[in-house]
Amino acid sequence: LTKQHLREVLIFCFNWKKNAAEAHRMLIEVYGDAAPTDKSCREWFRRFKDGDFSVEDKPRSGQP
Repeated sequence: LTKQHLREVLIFCFNWKKNAAEAHRMLIEVYGDAAPTDKSCREWFRRFKDGDFSVEDKPRSGQP
């Protein structure tokens, strides 16, 4: 199970017109503790609404 897979599942939920809270509940039911947080789901849905469907992490500045 990868972060990319979970993000692709979020895109699937987004395309099915689910909201972030519904998607989060579905992922918890299926993946349990491996599911992303509610906050993370909301952040990804915000990106999708802005037209950004990349499942890769954005580059960060500063030290890792």
